[in-house]
Amino acid sequence: MSKKILIVDDAVDIVKILKIKLEQAGYKVVSAFDGDEGWEKFKAEKPDLAILDIGLPKMDGDTLCELIKGEGSHSAPVIMLTGKTLVGDMEDAFKAGVDVYINKPYDMKHLLEHIKKLIS
Repeated sequence: MSKKILIVDDAVDIVKILKIKLEQAGYKVVSAFDGDEGWEKFKAEKPDLAILDIGLPKMDGDTLCELIKGEGSHSAPVIMLTGKTLVGDMEDAFKAGVDVYINKPYDMKHLLEHIKKLIS
C-alpha cells in the first residue's frame, strides 16, 4: 500500500510538478490550494505526510502545521517547502512543529530523501 502525501500550496504549477514527481516515486498525492482546504483534506484523507507552504491564503502554513500536529487521532510529519528564507520564518515554522524546512527552489532528490526518512 502506497503512502499518501498531502501538498498544500497556492502555486498551481508547484503542486502539479510535485504531484507528478511524487506519484512517479510511488506515492499517492492529495492536493489543496489554501490553508482551510488543506485542513479539511488532512482530516478527510489522513495522509502519512504533509508538504506545506508558509504563505497560504485563508490560513498560513504555520497555523495549519499546528493543527496537524495537534490532531490527536492522526498526526503526521510536516515538511515546510517555502520561498521564505528569513531566520524568523524558519524559527516560527519549527515552533509550529515542522519536521523539515526546505527553501524553494528545491532539489527533488533532496526532498524525496526527507520524505523517505519521515514516512518509511
